Amino acid sequence: MRRRLAEGLAVLLSVASLGAGAASGPSSLEAAKVTQPRVIETGRHKTRKTNSPKSKASQVGTASWYGELFQGKQTASGEPFDMRDFTAAHPSLPLGTFVKVTNLRNGKAVVVRINDRGPVVDGRIIDVSYNAARALGFRGRGLQTVRLDLYQPTDVALLQPVANLN
Repeated sequence: MRRRLAEGLAVLLSVASLGAGAASGPSSLEAAKVTQPRVIETGRHKTRKTNSPKSKASQVGTASWYGELFQGKQTASGEPFDMRDFTAAHPSLPLGTFVKVTNLRNGKAVVVRINDRGPVVDGRIIDVSYNAARALGFRGRGLQTVRLDLYQPTDVALLQPVANLN
C-alpha cells in the first residue's frame, strides 16, 4: 500500500514537473532557502479522506531528523546541508519540491524544501532538518508520525541577479 501510494505520488509529481519545466523562470535550485517559515497550528485532528477539489496527494508515516553530524556536508541537490534551514530528505520527491509536514501527535506543521535523498532507514518516509524537527515538536523524541502534503508556495522569494552597481 505504501509503495503504491509513493509510486502514485511520484508519477503525479513527475507529470506536474513536466509542465513546470516548460515555463520560463528560475530552476528549483535557484529558489531561495526558506529559513523562517511560519509554523501552522492545526490542533489535534484525525486524518480523514476528502473528495474536495483542493485535496492533494498525501503520505503518512514515520519521520526522523538529522542535524549536526551532517552540518556542511553536500546534499543530493549539491548545496551544503544546514541544520538551521527548513529542509528535508525524501527518497523520491523531486529536489526543490515543497512539502507541508504535519506532526500527527500535536498538530504542528511546517513547510520544508526537499534538497536531499533519504531516509536511509527502512520504514521512514522523510528526514527533516534539526530546525524543522524542533518546530514540529519532536526533536527530543527522534521519531514521529507525520503526514506529508505537497505544497505550492505562492510567496517564496526567488534569487534574482542584482544589477551591477559598478
